[in-house]
Amino acid sequence: MKKIITGFSKLTKEEKIKWISESFFSDPSKAKLDLIKYWNSDPEVQEIHDEFIENTLSNFYMPFGVAPNFIIDGESYTLPMAIEESSVVAAASKSAKYWSKRGGFHTKIINVEKTGHIHFLYDGKKNEIKKFFKNYKKQLIESCDDISLKMKKRGGGILSMDLIDKTLDLKNYFQISVCFDTINAMGANFINSCLEKTAETLKDVFLKSSLSKKYELEIIMSIMSNYVPNCLVKSWVSCPLEDLNENDGINGREFAEKFITAVNISKADTSRAVTHNKGIMNGIDSIVLSTGNDFRAVESSIHAYASKSGKYQGLTNAFIKNGIFTIDLTIPISIGTVGGLTILHPLVKWSLELLKNPNSKRLMSIICVSGLAQNFAAVRSLITSGIQKGHMKMHLLNILNQLNATKKQKSEALLFFKDHKVNFGNVEKFLNK
Repeated sequence: MKKIITGFSKLTKEEKIKWISESFFSDPSKAKLDLIKYWNSDPEVQEIHDEFIENTLSNFYMPFGVAPNFIIDGESYTLPMAIEESSVVAAASKSAKYWSKRGGFHTKIINVEKTGHIHFLYDGKKNEIKKFFKNYKKQLIESCDDISLKMKKRGGGILSMDLIDKTLDLKNYFQISVCFDTINAMGANFINSCLEKTAETLKDVFLKSSLSKKYELEIIMSIMSNYVPNCLVKSWVSCPLEDLNENDGINGREFAEKFITAVNISKADTSRAVTHNKGIMNGIDSIVLSTGNDFRAVESSIHAYASKSGKYQGLTNAFIKNGIFTIDLTIPISIGTVGGLTILHPLVKWSLELLKNPNSKRLMSIICVSGLAQNFAAVRSLITSGIQKGHMKMHLLNILNQLNATKKQKSEALLFFKDHKVNFGNVEKFLNK
């Protein structure tokens, strides 16, 4: 039977829960209780969460932890990480401690440009639309002055505006590409407002021009791009080969050469590149999420950047030069430290304070370092002990909880599996004994 309802959004939260529970669950009382028990005990805090999105029923919890001992550009940090996957926080912490004894992480902001586009169709001569744009470019930019006023005072705003001929990709297709600096804001609302105003002005001046008597210009859409290849940050770590003491029957040079080969495999093989970069995103997404930023936008931009050569490749680089081992990571990332959830979500504010209330450039650096730390930890494990040894140790509590272990059993299992291999079957056998 189809479950169709009219006016669902107008119901109270309690009415929505009642309809959902009774329409789709075999035990409506339990379904209702499962939602309610995750409400915040403070009604004011819960109201803030309810208003983040539409049709809110409850809160979906994610583990929120920290990774200490990061030295970034000579300064000490503890990183907030919101993630559900076992061993990610432990791996980041292990990398942080390892490199804190070898000079720490270093970063560089390469650029901070973000872009948006007005996509339109024009069926006339190319030289005429180019001349038209050149004549009215200043007016198009100035049409956003009211919107840009506050951003300009902070040192940002529109940086450039260009007409792009895309007719080889699609018949009659042109863009007006606009570059922005949004300072400490992610800037989506600002950028989109500017683009829509510019498009409105473009349409108006075109209709008043002599071109409109011969040709048609149709605005298709105006929207920022989440691909930010000119908003780049780089992080790296390096140390002499003799400092790469692994205590795993492998000397510094052997470790470095094996590490470099593993990274180069991610450049050569797409299957490996996807998993290689997924590990990097473990570190990146967890901080993007904990600081109230859009991890979907960050993900899509970084994965597009990984394909910039025409082939999807691993994002890190590793090499030896003059006896020094280096691993680096460069990523495009558009994030903010003002606006949105940064002033609304209590744990986002807490995370930003933990990070010493960074500006957007500093947060870009911190996020990039987290991705690099995660990659170093993963590749280091893969080429020495293997990935499962450490991961399954951290996953042990999840297995024990799945098997409904008691507190006493958990305590005994944690001791036992310090020296025994962790997998579901072995844990089940241990509990049965």
